Amino acid sequence: MNFSYQMTALYTILVKEVLRFTRIWVQTILPPAITMALYFVIFGKLIGSAIDSSATDGYSYIDYIVPGLIMMSVITNSYSNVVSSFYSAKYQGHLQELLVSPTPNMIIILGFIGGGVIRGLMVGAIVTVVSMFFTDLNIAHPVITLLTVFLTAVLFATAGLINGVYAKSFDDISIVPVFVLTPLTYLGGVFYSIKLLSDFWQTVSLANPILYMVNGFRYGFLGVSDINIYACFAVILIFWGILFSIAYFLLDRGIGIRT
Repeated sequence: MNFSYQMTALYTILVKEVLRFTRIWVQTILPPAITMALYFVIFGKLIGSAIDSSATDGYSYIDYIVPGLIMMSVITNSYSNVVSSFYSAKYQGHLQELLVSPTPNMIIILGFIGGGVIRGLMVGAIVTVVSMFFTDLNIAHPVITLLTVFLTAVLFATAGLINGVYAKSFDDISIVPVFVLTPLTYLGGVFYSIKLLSDFWQTVSLANPILYMVNGFRYGFLGVSDINIYACFAVILIFWGILFSIAYFLLDRGIGIRT
């Protein structure tokens, strides 16, 4: 398969993935926006008004948590889109048709990941617009902001593909988001600065990769971060490299797919 055909195959998979979640936008796009709006009201306005700005590097509490909430929506949606789509493709049998076609495994992986990234970024953009009704957004470093959110969406879309490979039922696609992803996200500095923690828990928090993504994104917005920005990008790239290698290996060997 030459390059032109490969790009046509990638474009086709991407279009299919985008149409898949946009056709049911009431289930895929609208709920995250409503959920984040509730976070802005409850945590940002009601609870946040009672929190001293000294605990949030001099920023109001709602300004401090907005980047984390946007990132949380991107992480959740990029992951969930790929895991559900990949498992559905496997369950319905058309993934096997892709595998026996001349389409390279790399193109298949990039197609599914691309769909997850587009949904994650789309939801993130909508949540950003919603946040403007609650606070004024001033982006300190636009390039860092865009690069961080894009790389994070790619990372978790790749993780969702791995979950989709191993999933044997629809129940399996919710295990990792519920028992792993959600706790790591809530403990990843979305709602607080790790400077408020004791030395021991600060050290423990550094083992949470989402902490680096949230802080990298917050640095892009506000110019403040609990983590060195270079360390944030290093962690994201290292984790993505590991996960992508695993995803390619699994698809190449047919693990969880071929019987």
